[in-house]
Amino acid sequence: MSPSSHEATSPDTTGGHAPHGSLPKLALAALGVVYGDIGTSPLYAVKECFGAEHGLAPNRENVYGILSLVTWALTLVITNKYISFIMRADNRGEGGTFALVALLLPRGARAVGTTAALVLLGLAGASLLSGEGVITPAISVLSAVEGLEVAHLPFKPPVVPLTVAILLGLFLMQRRGTAGVGAIFGPATLVWFIAISTAGVFWISKYPSVLEAANPMHALHFITHHKWHGFVVLGSVVLCITGGEALYADMGHFGRKPIRVAWFAAVFPALLMNYYGQGALMLSRCQDATSTACAAAKANPFYQMIPSGPLLYAMVAIATMATVVASQALISGSFSLAQQALQLGYSPRLTIVHTSKDSEGQIYVPEINYALMVACIALVLTFRESSKLAAAYGIAVTGTMTITSILFFAIARNKWKWPLAKALPLLLLFLAVDVSFFVANALKLFHGGWIPLAMGSVVFTLMLTWNRGRARLAIIMQSAMAPLDAFIADIPVSKPTRVKGTAVFMTQNADGVPPVMLHHFKHNKVLHEKVLLLSIRSENIPEVRLSDRATIEDLGEGFFRVTARYGFMQSPNVPEILRFLQARGMDVIVDDTSFYLGRETLLVTNKPGMPRWQKVLFSLMSKNARTATAFFGLPPNRVVELGTQVEL
Repeated sequence: MSPSSHEATSPDTTGGHAPHGSLPKLALAALGVVYGDIGTSPLYAVKECFGAEHGLAPNRENVYGILSLVTWALTLVITNKYISFIMRADNRGEGGTFALVALLLPRGARAVGTTAALVLLGLAGASLLSGEGVITPAISVLSAVEGLEVAHLPFKPPVVPLTVAILLGLFLMQRRGTAGVGAIFGPATLVWFIAISTAGVFWISKYPSVLEAANPMHALHFITHHKWHGFVVLGSVVLCITGGEALYADMGHFGRKPIRVAWFAAVFPALLMNYYGQGALMLSRCQDATSTACAAAKANPFYQMIPSGPLLYAMVAIATMATVVASQALISGSFSLAQQALQLGYSPRLTIVHTSKDSEGQIYVPEINYALMVACIALVLTFRESSKLAAAYGIAVTGTMTITSILFFAIARNKWKWPLAKALPLLLLFLAVDVSFFVANALKLFHGGWIPLAMGSVVFTLMLTWNRGRARLAIIMQSAMAPLDAFIADIPVSKPTRVKGTAVFMTQNADGVPPVMLHHFKHNKVLHEKVLLLSIRSENIPEVRLSDRATIEDLGEGFFRVTARYGFMQSPNVPEILRFLQARGMDVIVDDTSFYLGRETLLVTNKPGMPRWQKVLFSLMSKNARTATAFFGLPPNRVVELGTQVEL
């Protein structure tokens, strides 16, 4: 069931998995998981604004203009849009694009008309974010290790091999879970924010007038003075806000209040101090724009703030640690995104490994992990420099931000019943910023921006194909079903042989006779004394309480209809369902139960309903999906699979 307007705007959570812990503890933990991405942006954001691509002179007018644009991008997009408004749109405390999609589509409803278009937009947003997310570990770790190039070493530091080694180690450790390292995420990121703010304050004290850049008129003057060129620079300014969507997606882990406290108490001031420190550095060293010191300040203002020697090496180590934390947050988020897509019917069955007995949200998805690993390492080996990677960064995430604004408007109007006079001005304000950043980043399309778009397009095509294919298959299977009430009513008449024990027939639709049961009865001529028709439904809420796990309906003649419910952040488990039935008084034992599954062999035909290429792709995805036995946690030695051919 979709939350009511009250639930959608209520503080922090209404069920499922309310965050536990004191406010300071949750805020500290949020630093690492929520703000890792945006927190490491100072490594490359200002550097790219003054890169050779834009050719900006590091004079007072340009430095103040860039700092003002960065300040107001953080204020309007992160503080105003996400912290103040978007985080109100939660699904039982959970945020992110799939949470918005679930809010738009009530349980069991079919997406039609405007709702269907909005759901497709939501899928596109999630796909774009997954494509953009591949770049985050690559550019973050690479930019951190590049600090070694600033040190005056007697040899050229092996930046690319070191980056690849760090990423390889990070991805290979995922199978062990993040419970151990997760405990240090918050403190490690806090050290990072303290370090970058300290460096920033040092340089601001040398050039305090740089604080004048907080005046938004400097941003306006920069755009109007440079005109089109000034607009193009927005494609680099956007690098300072690329973690906004992650902030919203991770809301369910900590709740709104800890995330807001962490932003205002630590993240926002630390980022501003460091950005202004970088500006002060350039103004101090670029009195002579042709000097070597000025060129070095432009080339890497972040690391130039740190004196050569032990402090520089320490900062490289801290930065590397911070980027690893940021990358880990993204990897964990990708696992959660995959699980949500699976439960909402947009992904084939994947291997979901729970790595913690205490936290259901800590999972490992090997298929996603190795795909990310290959993609990230390939990007590092291809681009080799963070500046070149930055050219590919931003276009997809600004597209996702634009989509989020539109979905928020739809929820405000349809779920919360906001009047148009209240919702429309907010939408226009959000879109004015989002679309400006998106158009500026679209200019990167032929300089690497096509990469996250291509990745996102592949993910979108796969999700849409799987969803449509399963819907098509369900229609075909339902048309072949016999009426269940007639089948049960005939049992006292036909008096089939009943054998001891319990049989579980898993089916998507428990209103008819499952085809696998018809095949079993036709070939074996027997039925078990107790027959459970088990349907597992994914709800449009993050988690379903164990006490609400299943409903039982006695159909007579030893037949029972069992409907189990799981949230889109949970993994179904059939033995758990049977234990639930035991607790409710049903005499059912896992070790004395046979599980019957249908295995469909899909035959691609020219029948209408789906394009042929999509049928071929759906058939390929079905063949490579994880087996139902493993996915549902069934004991393999008690599973019977009966095959059938289905013409698509």
